[in-house]
Amino acid sequence: MIVLFSDFGVADPYVGQVKARLSVEAPGQLMVDLLHQTPDFNAHAGAHLLAALAAGFPPGSVFLAVVDPGVGTERHGAVVTAGGHWYVGPDNGLLSVVAGRDTQARIWKIEWQPELLSSTFHGRDLFAVIAAEIARGAFPEHKLSQAEKLQVEFDIGDLERVIYIDHYGNAFTGIRATAISPLSRVSVRGMELAHGETFGRLARGQGFWFSNSAGLLELAVNRGSAAADFGLQVRRCSRRVKARLNNQNGAIIIHIGTCWAGHQQIVQGLEAGIAIVISQ
Repeated sequence: MIVLFSDFGVADPYVGQVKARLSVEAPGQLMVDLLHQTPDFNAHAGAHLLAALAAGFPPGSVFLAVVDPGVGTERHGAVVTAGGHWYVGPDNGLLSVVAGRDTQARIWKIEWQPELLSSTFHGRDLFAVIAAEIARGAFPEHKLSQAEKLQVEFDIGDLERVIYIDHYGNAFTGIRATAISPLSRVSVRGMELAHGETFGRLARGQGFWFSNSAGLLELAVNRGSAAADFGLQVRRCSRRVKARLNNQNGAIIIHIGTCWAGHQQIVQGLEAGIAIVISQ
């Protein structure tokens, strides 16, 4: 199985061009379109999405993952095997979370280049060929060199910000929900959201947080849009701050979503982001 994960979108020809190449290089292989609306150019958000979503696929699946704003530059291409899966894509951090969370992960640098290589479409001309060879059981060892680590590595801990907004307006965060108690409250722009098990048990228009099907903490509004109601956007950067709140019930507040560029604060204050209040 070849699983496609990209920021190519669904309105342009790029996905079709990649699948055409895969059909030639690995005829008969099942191809699954996992996501083609990964946040544009955002390898960091993509890395956490990929790590969360990959868990639902059978062992041996080959992920062709392309979020590649540095295409055509000196950045390397990589092959990773981790968690029973294979990953092929740019070495720009996109594969680093799946690799970093598996202590048995193995990594290769892609050394090979095809004779015809578009400077702007390595997803089709380079990565698709390597992914196809792995999927059909012909590991391209002669095209790779083993590496100790990836060239670009993101922190493998939770990413405390919004990493994806679906077409309903539900907002995925990069926080693994297994670490958050259902008794916790999430504060978004001054409004506290309680945990909810599912949409149908809540009133229309009610905001809540839940553990989504990928295991991430997600913000939602029943039959509404959390993104619109709370002004959430993926492109906001974040930092994490922990502070005790006057020792009231031993609560901890985690500020999420405050955006910085160097020493310049772009988004002011807590109201610009999210806070998870965890009662101890």
